[in-house]
Amino acid sequence: MLEQMGKAAQAASYQLAALSAVEKNQVLLSIADALEAQSAQILAANQQDLADARDSGMSAALLDRLTLDQARLKGIADDVRQVCHLADPVGVVIDGGLLDSGLRIERQRVPLGVVGVIYEARPNVTVDVASLCLKTGNAVILRGGKETYRTNAATVRVIQQALQQHGLPAGAVQAIESPDRELVTQLLKLDRYVDMLIPRGGAGLHKLCREQSTIPVITGGIGVCHIYADSSIDVTSALEVIVNAKKQRPSACNSLETLLVDASIAQRFLPLLSERMAREGISLHADAAAMQQLEGGPATVSAVTDEQMRDEWLSLDLNVCLVSGLEQAVSHIREYGTRHSDAILTRDIVRARRFISQVDSAVVYVNASTRFTDGGQFGLGAEVAVSTQKLHARGPMGLEALTTYKWVAWGEDTRRG
Repeated sequence: MLEQMGKAAQAASYQLAALSAVEKNQVLLSIADALEAQSAQILAANQQDLADARDSGMSAALLDRLTLDQARLKGIADDVRQVCHLADPVGVVIDGGLLDSGLRIERQRVPLGVVGVIYEARPNVTVDVASLCLKTGNAVILRGGKETYRTNAATVRVIQQALQQHGLPAGAVQAIESPDRELVTQLLKLDRYVDMLIPRGGAGLHKLCREQSTIPVITGGIGVCHIYADSSIDVTSALEVIVNAKKQRPSACNSLETLLVDASIAQRFLPLLSERMAREGISLHADAAAMQQLEGGPATVSAVTDEQMRDEWLSLDLNVCLVSGLEQAVSHIREYGTRHSDAILTRDIVRARRFISQVDSAVVYVNASTRFTDGGQFGLGAEVAVSTQKLHARGPMGLEALTTYKWVAWGEDTRRG
């Protein structure tokens, strides 16, 4: 089955690569309209997925990710329309020049070809990824989580109908509809047809892809994000940023998981932190040093474990650790962080620049919430993923990250001497 899907995707990618920006936008607009016009069948499939998810005991946070309604589906369709307004990177000449040989060379952006995406209970990802891939002339094979396979299948059928209305093959966007996990393993070996693989899920999925894939893998999305509050902070402003980073959407990969507090301000800052966290319903998990200042405060507090500091809470839980300065804060982030998004709150510009240079994360913030790590917030439009690696893309991945380049050399019957 996957062999045939791979062949169909590769064949479709050749047709997509030849489309103009105008033609691709027309396809996307048809998809957006079709998603709204045929919302009933998508929502019906989603209700079936939700019923099974509730019966299996899925958490409230994951159920929320899985749920579609008319308003959310309209928002997804509107996101597709927004992709039409983004500049098409395909065909853009990056650089080049005239060589002494007489050749005129240029580097030109081109589609990757076929992209494989493995993701969990997020039906919006189906449309986000499909629209970004189509905009950049790529075919895509989607494998969503078993919790949402009916929703994904129904959504992809609507997309395929819109593609065929424009004379394009259904193979341009395909979904692996079976929840059989063995098909994931098979997809990881489909390097003859798939040019890049993007996992969007937990640490286990990323580890599986890194270890077993014969296709280049973009890893990321695991966000053990830190904020370091140094000795120069304005306490009131710092608390606002911390609350936003933790509470604005705690289930997101860019939400705050560990707060590092400079020991020199612990006595005055931690009691205020406890009061604010209690009001916000956030439970604290403290190291031994922070625990001395937090015990007896209004916020719920317990001892943090090493394992908890290495994993995402994705809930209203926050680790709190004391550090003796910038160097120890950086060391902690290097040990426990995932190179996703980390921040410093400071009024010392020199310290801020040192933090920027020493913290090796995809996104580093100064006096800002980590919740901004997002393609839309960065002006990239919808994102396909957040990469925490260094090749070939890093941070929020927009349209350019779904392209590669080819060298084009123009001559006039030019021969090498």
